[in-house]
Amino acid sequence: MKKIILLFSLILSFSAAHSQIKVGANLPDVQLNSNQDTIVNLASLKGKTVLIDFWASWCAPCRLANRKLAPLYNQYKEENFEIVGIALDTDQMKWRNAIQKDRLTYLQLIDPKGFDAKSAVLFGVEELPNSYLFDTSGILVAINPTVEEIIMQIKK
Repeated sequence: MKKIILLFSLILSFSAAHSQIKVGANLPDVQLNSNQDTIVNLASLKGKTVLIDFWASWCAPCRLANRKLAPLYNQYKEENFEIVGIALDTDQMKWRNAIQKDRLTYLQLIDPKGFDAKSAVLFGVEELPNSYLFDTSGILVAINPTVEEIIMQIKK
């Protein structure tokens, strides 16, 4: 049992050590293409509560998470809340089809180099889905927050 706990601690330490962005960090100045064929800078979203959600069309847990995020966005989008999906897909057609199929109306960006994408490396994304919650001043307040944590931040 001690070996399992030690192994689990090492895995958590390894994962935390590779995360480039930490709680307290600023919303990064990263530009990506959207599904609307525009360029969006993440830093421009400062002033809103922002959930950045890394996902991919081929990721089954991501697609399940989309079923929770879409209604959450629809419920709180008028309360200064934005979700930004960043897909690590390498196939743009599959990405666009997944957006339509999952009925995602919030901002969708793509960084098409998978886990080697600049945004994935910057955030330290090593698994999907992975999300980051920023407050209205652009400060990271939680990594992989629960729905309850997101709602609490929106209502602040």
